Amino acid sequence: MNRVAIIPARGGSKRIPRKNVKEFCGKPMIAWSIEAALASGCFEKIIVSTDDSEIAEVAKNSGAAVPFMRPAALSDDFTGTLPVLRHAVEWLSKYDAEVDFACCLYATAPFVSSADLRKGWELIREHNCSFAFSVTSYAFPIQRAIRITDSGRVNMFSPEHFSSRSQDLEEAWHDAGQFYWGSAQAWCEKSSIFDENSVPVKLPRYRVQDIDTAEDWMRAELMFHVMKATDGLE
Repeated sequence: MNRVAIIPARGGSKRIPRKNVKEFCGKPMIAWSIEAALASGCFEKIIVSTDDSEIAEVAKNSGAAVPFMRPAALSDDFTGTLPVLRHAVEWLSKYDAEVDFACCLYATAPFVSSADLRKGWELIREHNCSFAFSVTSYAFPIQRAIRITDSGRVNMFSPEHFSSRSQDLEEAWHDAGQFYWGSAQAWCEKSSIFDENSVPVKLPRYRVQDIDTAEDWMRAELMFHVMKATDGLE
């Protein structure tokens, strides 16, 4: 059974220039994802899908393969993850070896652990589903969320829950933005990830951090240093 990790990493990051290869806690950001994939023992291949020669070189030096350069049509600001994964799976199946399962692993996921990648693989096999992906819980009940109006005032998204106790409200979860295991068929058919055909890999909130702004980056580095000093990352 051929399992591959596919790391999307284009070169045109705007909010944090060169984000995928910028040094994070002593290594290029993408190296953390590659090392977790290698340590998991889950994959026959770990490849990086990129349009950028510097990212390709850093990826190879970190232990990944770059068997193709991503087409320009899939490298703009508006291309989502699904077409990038479909392209990679179809390319590998045509020019390398038929892919059975592919794990999309983001290049900016320094908190991803090899144990969680293995857990995702176990779950997608156990449940015979299309996808298994990382999730974490919201810290505050989403039913009591408020919006700021155009006039600078506030109102509730769900005013019927104004008097509800937090412990009486259903817990809500969100995509942790680290990895997505999927069958090759699901990737190629552009199946929906957020539906009944998926199972969650639950992560604690302290190991989840989007990295889209300079403030996110600073917070992530602080979190990373604390975690390394306490319980580490497998």
